[in-house]
Amino acid sequence: MTASARALQAVRVGYGMVLVLTPGLVLRLVTGRIPSRRTCRVARVLGTRHLIQAAATAVAPRPEVFAIGGGVDAVHTVSMLLAARRAALADALMEAALAAGSVSVSLAGSPPRPPR
Repeated sequence: MTASARALQAVRVGYGMVLVLTPGLVLRLVTGRIPSRRTCRVARVLGTRHLIQAAATAVAPRPEVFAIGGGVDAVHTVSMLLAARRAALADALMEAALAAGSVSVSLAGSPPRPPR
C-alpha cells in the first residue's frame, strides 16, 4: 500500500472516530449550536460508514476499491451540498477531500496501460 493510501486511511479513521465518539462536540464547534440527538445519531452513522470504508480499503487495498470509495464520498458530498446547512457544508468539504484522495490513490495504484 502506498504512503498516500495509508495517509488517506488515517484521515478517514480519524474523522470517523471523531464523528462516532464526539459528534456533539464536533457539530457544536462547526455550527456554534448544540446539536439535537437525532443530528448526533446521523453523525455517528456517517462516522461508522467512514470506519467501514477504511476497513474495506485495508482488507482490499486495490485501486478499484479506492475508486468505489471515492464515488461514495462524491455522492455524499453532493447530498451535503444540497442540504446547504453549515454542518453539512463542513462535511461536504471533508467528503470532497476524501473523494479526491481516494481517486488519487486509485489512479496511483492502477497498473500502467499497454501502449496502443
